[in-house]
Amino acid sequence: MRRAMKIISTVAGLALAANGVAMAQAQAAPPATPKSWNYEIKDGKRVPKGQRQVNADGSWREELKQGSCVTVKEKSPSGEYKETRRCD
Repeated sequence: MRRAMKIISTVAGLALAANGVAMAQAQAAPPATPKSWNYEIKDGKRVPKGQRQVNADGSWREELKQGSCVTVKEKSPSGEYKETRRCD
């Protein structure tokens, strides 16, 4: 009887450990979008990826090209956001 209990508890322990490993692998972050692609996937949707230039004062400028149009997004050090769009 004791031998059977040891076998059962050993099998149960191994199953529990295997389940823990499987859960850890399932929670791993998805791979990042390759740098050569022009979009990122966020919340299952394609989001255009632009060239953002960040300055030391915290301001930034980003240009997104979509077909013949260019969207320029800018944020100043004081927090003012400006977005302009031009189509040539």
